[in-house]
Amino acid sequence: MNTKLTIELVPSSTWGFNLRSMLSKSEWDRVRKSVYEKANNKCEICGGVGPKWPVECHEIWHYEEQTKIQKLCGLIALCPKCHQVKHMGRTMSIGKGEQAKRHLAKVNGWSLQDANYYIEVMFEVWHRRSREDWTLDIAWLEENGIGIDKNVKNDK
Repeated sequence: MNTKLTIELVPSSTWGFNLRSMLSKSEWDRVRKSVYEKANNKCEICGGVGPKWPVECHEIWHYEEQTKIQKLCGLIALCPKCHQVKHMGRTMSIGKGEQAKRHLAKVNGWSLQDANYYIEVMFEVWHRRSREDWTLDIAWLEENGIGIDKNVKNDK
């Protein structure tokens, strides 16, 4: 099964951790605008753009299952529709799950049945991961010259 567009459900132990909340507003704006520029303000998955703003910045995480480390691996420019698919749990909670599922199916060339199955599997992965406490590895920031604002407060 082709999976050009994937769902990335963040384990509940790391909800609320994101670069926007960890960086100063000026640093976040600099970083995300650089990502948009590199992608020519087009979605790096489907090539589309959003109606209100062309693209949004999405964090790419890798999950090391044995060590329970959630490692930041990079950033990608996504159209709002692809970004909603990446965060399918939140998308469903705000009532946009059906349209996101149709977008997931369209981008991957799947039937809606295929999309339903994939969504179910990804939620099973999320449930398993959410039973554990994960540690964030954000070394990618320093490796790419991005400084964390020590004064930024995070609820976690």
